[in-house]
Amino acid sequence: MARTRPSPLQWVWYALGGGLPRELSAWVLHDTTTRTWVWRHLARATVQLLPLMVLCLVAVPVPLAYRLSAAVGGLFLGLFFSLAFMTETIEHRVAKAGYPSGTAGRLRAERAERERVERHSPYRRDGAGSFD
Repeated sequence: MARTRPSPLQWVWYALGGGLPRELSAWVLHDTTTRTWVWRHLARATVQLLPLMVLCLVAVPVPLAYRLSAAVGGLFLGLFFSLAFMTETIEHRVAKAGYPSGTAGRLRAERAERERVERHSPYRRDGAGSFD
């Protein structure tokens, strides 16, 4: 199945927890298993927290310094909790895309093992011509 990217509007919907069309399932799996999956998760979490930050900055009738500190503190606290439940959230996204639960974790573990083996390979360490 070809891996196409969601439109910006679809991505925002996905970041807010919505499901994507079935033809984007391969992209969801890539998004949750690629080397940058943690940073992608944090970007989605930031999008989820953004409306609350804006509300805090605009609607609360206190000096700006208090609003800024509340918004930044809320962002850090929200990202902390998001990191705490990151693997569960990722697996839920993958399951919503139609894959069995645990698929993302298994694929990330397989990639990590493959990279570990390649990193410790004598061909990689000594070069291809020095194995005699």
